[in-house]
Amino acid sequence: MVITKASETQMETQSNYDRKSELKAFDDTKAGVKGLVDAGLTKIPRIFNCQQFIFQHSSKTASDQHNIPVIDLKGNLEVSSFEADIIDRVRNACENWGFFQLINHGIPINIMDETLNGVRRFHEQDTEAKKQLYTRDLSKKVQYVSNFDLYQAGAANWRDSFVTFMAPDPPSSEELPDVCRGEVIEYTKQVMKLGNTLFELLSQALGLSPCHLRDMGCAKGLLFVGHYYPPCPEPEFTMGTTQHTDGTFITILLQDEIGGLQVLHEDQWVDVSPLPGSLVINVGDLLQVSKIHFGINHGCYC
Repeated sequence: MVITKASETQMETQSNYDRKSELKAFDDTKAGVKGLVDAGLTKIPRIFNCQQFIFQHSSKTASDQHNIPVIDLKGNLEVSSFEADIIDRVRNACENWGFFQLINHGIPINIMDETLNGVRRFHEQDTEAKKQLYTRDLSKKVQYVSNFDLYQAGAANWRDSFVTFMAPDPPSSEELPDVCRGEVIEYTKQVMKLGNTLFELLSQALGLSPCHLRDMGCAKGLLFVGHYYPPCPEPEFTMGTTQHTDGTFITILLQDEIGGLQVLHEDQWVDVSPLPGSLVINVGDLLQVSKIHFGINHGCYC
């Protein structure tokens, strides 16, 4: 009889673990995380174990003393009517947080709700229908994928995504999925309009002319991403999204009522509780690294 120490067994298990093969096997199903749930999975595959990220931040819990700023745009949707107080509040939110919640932004609540329902319908439709769009080819205008960085990240996130590039060169209507076509088209029209307003507001918050960021080309592109986080059998071992910053000029985020988003503020993770009818605005990396920038340092995960 051979007696093996636990540490030796663990080392052997790790040395025999073929992560690349497991990643490829998952990717080849083209069914995403939702496919694992549908198959009745009771334990998450090892590629989704994010404990190192969870433990890293366990001592930096969200504080009840901090709340993400809320900006009310009521009466300020046109550049000519931006009030000095609104400009100051946006400047402070960007400098100190990099995030703020936006209310009375002009996008009707019914359009927001229909968009969330459309994204949910896409992800919950028959797997065979979704497989037709599953790809890692970034040149495709419409994509369905699980984890953009599946083969590069230290751990996969418990998340599937529907992605479409809606500006400057959008896909044809026929290229968009039937189950959410109208919702995506209408919502992105509304977001493009709001985006122009926000860039005018951010320009003024930086002490520039209202058209400065728009003239730089900040508002030309629009990427629509609909994330889906199915129920997880072992949520203590994984995350929907690990810590990151957004590589955009700005991100306009529509949360559902479940929540889960957190932002890093003063070395503490702060919950961004869903506010009915609101949008979360995130100053992205591109705006920070441009010659005109807000002096902030932030991250987010959900």
